[in-house]
Amino acid sequence: MPGIGLDIGTSVTTIAVGKNVVLCEPSVVSVETDTFEPLKYGSEAYKMIGRTPDRITTVCPIERGVIANFDVAEQMLRHYMRGVLGNKMVRPRIMVTAQGGVTAVQRKSLTDVAVSAGARVIDFIEAPIAAAIGIGIDFTTPHGSIVVDIGGGTTDVAVLSMGGLAQCESAKVGSKDFDEAIIRYVRKEHNILIGSRTAENIKKHVGSVIMRPVDVVMKAKGRNLFSGLPQVFEISSNDVCEAISDISFAMCNAVQSVLEKTPPEMVGDIATDGIYLTGGGALIYGMPQMLGAYTGTPVNLTNNPFNCVALGAAKACEDPELLNNGDFETRMLNDLKINN
Repeated sequence: MPGIGLDIGTSVTTIAVGKNVVLCEPSVVSVETDTFEPLKYGSEAYKMIGRTPDRITTVCPIERGVIANFDVAEQMLRHYMRGVLGNKMVRPRIMVTAQGGVTAVQRKSLTDVAVSAGARVIDFIEAPIAAAIGIGIDFTTPHGSIVVDIGGGTTDVAVLSMGGLAQCESAKVGSKDFDEAIIRYVRKEHNILIGSRTAENIKKHVGSVIMRPVDVVMKAKGRNLFSGLPQVFEISSNDVCEAISDISFAMCNAVQSVLEKTPPEMVGDIATDGIYLTGGGALIYGMPQMLGAYTGTPVNLTNNPFNCVALGAAKACEDPELLNNGDFETRMLNDLKINN
């Protein structure tokens, strides 16, 4: 059976089988408020955010890359795996991605959810390593490569060499923070309250982390805080750039922090090859240019930034030789033993 890669993200859950992404759905579940009985999953539940009566609640069971609501996460994952695998009697072996620096307790929680949802054996791989495999980087040689994965709740930065992690940091800042910053900006500047879906729509259409040569403007709707009535307002890409500047600089600071701890020889390799940028947050306008200007290093935006982590995990599950550390256990580079 082809390898199965599972990336349970803050915003999106992705399942890859072999070389194909077979499921990519929002990590959202709508439940009965009183009984917590699940009603809708994924895209259907996402459409209900901010539009439900009191008897229905929308839940995002993953926060900052870790499980915040075990029961709902288990129900969501079981539903997704059933949709992908059907009612097969054979319980599959799955490679699950985990953010860099995940604790033993968080890893145990991920294991319990995946096993309860129907997996037979769970192996773990750090998201930056899975991204590197999905991109096609050869990190088995004594040559430094850096991967920056901007997800919904975290930004994972990792320097890889000799099949392991030389340096790794997971900053608690992601593309969801862009949405919250836009909500705060609109409230402050326009006295209008908007929801998370409207903020995300603004981010996708006119979001930018650098000033655009030609400003782009869109209209959006919200509730006036003084009158309580609906109101249409305009917001430009440069407005959004101002609103999310602190978040984008925090992401760049996370990359700088890792580079400061990296041996100079590896930094030299990185300066030559550039930074590999992936994750859904990498798609916002100007992120490669901003990160490149901030670090003084070329930035390579990967071809499939949204799915390369899940694809890399599936590839690692199918071909264990890609991981040199044995039994899929990834460790820090200093833990590796090199035989002369």
